[in-house]
Amino acid sequence: MMGDLSAIDAATKRLALALEALEAAVERRQEADRRREGVSAQMHALGVDRSRLASDLDVAVSRSRTLESTNREIGRRLDVAIDTIKSVLEANDR
Repeated sequence: MMGDLSAIDAATKRLALALEALEAAVERRQEADRRREGVSAQMHALGVDRSRLASDLDVAVSRSRTLESTNREIGRRLDVAIDTIKSVLEANDR
């Protein structure tokens, strides 16, 4: 009878240790899942940021092209105005 109790005590201790190990494994898994969810959320946020930045870049490039075109047109008009003023000045010098 005494041997049966010590065998039961030993089995109970092994079961308790196994349950503790299982609980620790579950906690590690839950922590890993939380980290994975965090990484997933960060990846999503980075994707959203990338899309926004790409859109902002498209707008900036378009604006830059418009400004370059406007600058060329202003330069052309200034050249015409300068040539006109020179012609008027030359005509008055004669």
